[in-house]
Amino acid sequence: MATPPTDGAPSPARLPDWARTTSPLARGTREVRVLLREKALHTVCEEARCPNLGECFTRGTATFLLLGDRCTRRCRYCSVSTARPLPPDPDEPARVAEAAARMGLRYVVLTSVDRDDLPDGGASHFAASVRAVRLALPGAGIEVLTPDFKGDHGSLLSVLESRPEVFNHNIETVPRLFPRLRPQGRYGLSLEVLAAAKTIRAGQTTKSGLMVGLGENDTEVVAVLHDLRAQGVDIVTIGQYLRPTREHEPVHRYVTPSAFRELEATARAMGFPTVYSGVFVRSSFNAEEVYRGGGSR
Repeated sequence: MATPPTDGAPSPARLPDWARTTSPLARGTREVRVLLREKALHTVCEEARCPNLGECFTRGTATFLLLGDRCTRRCRYCSVSTARPLPPDPDEPARVAEAAARMGLRYVVLTSVDRDDLPDGGASHFAASVRAVRLALPGAGIEVLTPDFKGDHGSLLSVLESRPEVFNHNIETVPRLFPRLRPQGRYGLSLEVLAAAKTIRAGQTTKSGLMVGLGENDTEVVAVLHDLRAQGVDIVTIGQYLRPTREHEPVHRYVTPSAFRELEATARAMGFPTVYSGVFVRSSFNAEEVYRGGGSR
């Protein structure tokens, strides 16, 4: 694998060819955008400036962002706005379900901003959204990508009782970088949340993802993979961090496609049943294919 620069090194000068992707305004995205505006819905694809937006919207898929577009946390790699959030919209779960049905989705991914202002962190809203999608699309698979809920088991129980196929909580980075990149999160707490999901609902498939290029080194990445596997995580995703704006954390290194294949092999050797590793891999990208047994990209 490529040797990373030391922590705090400047961003690489030029985006390599393998890290370039299609425009988010690519032809074919309009239909999804119009539907989302009609239903007054947000997606993490748009709010987080995902590099795969053009591809996903063109294919008629999206990851729904619940509870508004204002986050109560400020992570240095994320472009979702940090601001005082609005009250939860009780009609949003029904609109999400309607949009998912209109899109003909076979697999629905629900995520949210962090809502530390709410007593349950938004868990009941997740559960209501899962139930609404189940009614509208009885045969669809559902994945929830949740915040840490500050480790509250009651909130986790609320989500898990709605019976999502996959419970996802992203670790995002290595423990050394948490204080700078995720100051309102804790590495150990994220691991506890993933372990608790297995305890609360026996047989629950769990998933987590991390980014490379934030200042970590390869040894630290491997250590995170060991920690995730020790919590029984079934699916792991590994992707390249791409700086959303100049206000965010610089890219410290670009990992080559071959190095991502090495990381995949390392994770599989640890016993992960499913590994999705590649430059443009994001936690909810190609989520259905990954759930059914994905591979590298």
